[in-house]
Amino acid sequence: MFLSIFDIFKPGIGPSSSHTMGPMIAAARFLDALRGGAEAEPGAGPPARLVATLHGSLAFTGKGHATDRAVCLGLLGYHPATVDIDAAEAALTRLTKDRVVHVADLPEMAFDPRQDVVFDYDAILPGHANGMVLRAFDAAGNLRMEETYYSIGGGFVVTARELSSPPDLHAAKAAEGFPYPFGTAAEMLSMGDAAGLTIAEMKWRNECALTPEAELGARIDGIWAAMDGCIDRGLLQEGILPGGLSVRRRARAIHQQLLSESGKNLAQPHVVNDWLSVYAMAVNEENAGGGKVVTSPTNGAAGVVPSVIRYYRDHCVGATSDGIRRFLLTAAAVGGLIKHNASISGAEVGCQGEVGSASAMAAAGFCAALGGTNAQVENAAEIALEHHLGMTCDPAGGLVQVPCIERNGLGAIKAVSAASLSLRGDGTHFMPLDNCIEAMRQTGRDMSDKYKETSQGGLAVNLPEC
Repeated sequence: MFLSIFDIFKPGIGPSSSHTMGPMIAAARFLDALRGGAEAEPGAGPPARLVATLHGSLAFTGKGHATDRAVCLGLLGYHPATVDIDAAEAALTRLTKDRVVHVADLPEMAFDPRQDVVFDYDAILPGHANGMVLRAFDAAGNLRMEETYYSIGGGFVVTARELSSPPDLHAAKAAEGFPYPFGTAAEMLSMGDAAGLTIAEMKWRNECALTPEAELGARIDGIWAAMDGCIDRGLLQEGILPGGLSVRRRARAIHQQLLSESGKNLAQPHVVNDWLSVYAMAVNEENAGGGKVVTSPTNGAAGVVPSVIRYYRDHCVGATSDGIRRFLLTAAAVGGLIKHNASISGAEVGCQGEVGSASAMAAAGFCAALGGTNAQVENAAEIALEHHLGMTCDPAGGLVQVPCIERNGLGAIKAVSAASLSLRGDGTHFMPLDNCIEAMRQTGRDMSDKYKETSQGGLAVNLPEC
């Protein structure tokens, strides 16, 4: 099994990797399929009209997650990693007025966002809770092409055929050419012991199979630069977040308070938790506002890993740039294991798969950056994940705001606590990480759909009456 660090940490826009980035990517993929003529219906003429139908969680919380907007942007040719927000807004305005899509290498196609993005609240597609169907029709109304896509979390998108492919074939293909293709934490520890390498060193050597070593360090540094920049932007912003809940940005005000207390012997010892929280909240307020973030491993959990890295860099003794690289490589290794063996999708397993996974990744990375052994790193990840088991995904109004923003701060605090506990021991512990990941998968399988990013249960339906 191998997922690249650049699969786990991807640049994109908020508010959701599964509900915003994923549908945008799916729409862009559909344009590519149209250009290639793949699976065109016999006898159909050139594409002249487009329709997108959203199912399951994409329908129930699509408005709050701006899924309809994301589909439009994808059909206009934009991609989450490179989208220019100002240009995209102008293009959306033109689309609403003209109701026509103009993209390279395809004919003009009719598309009215108000009618041609359909929210189907009845039919949940069989493959995944986040399903969508894209269709192209010719000028006579004949179906030209149809494709079903699933946004499976973290910005990963698969077609129905790809989802149904035998997983062992995917694993065998992914393992080719990688020196340490561990698919479980037990294999990761065993390979590390046999090779005398840390988890970060094994991950680096795997990455070199895809990216030249001369470029790899700079690309990893670029991940952290994007995360760090997102924190900085979030700490400068004020105002009300979009969406109708009237949630106010708080990161800037809290940060100013913390700065004013520095060096005055006024702070309580637990103020470190406030620093961790404010870094995470800054990221997730940016995400909630539709800004640029890095999936870590999702948008909804994008604040945890950057918060703990910022805490490591600015507050910990002996922090180095190499330590940040070790952090990211180790975190990506753990994130890949969780995604491969369970899920990072809130719509699939609840928030334990998002903030829980992010906390486990951050705990592992922080432990590695502080010099922890492989066994201690695995222990840190297990502690953090274990204490998120059963966490539901129940966003108020379908928006990635309440409780998501604060939840990232608490995930960061748990990550630091988990790493600290593991470093006080020798890595020996009762519950293996693999078993904890399996427990998360089973818990998510048994969890009611009301609590898996549909906003039909939990906090989402217990709102203040005012």
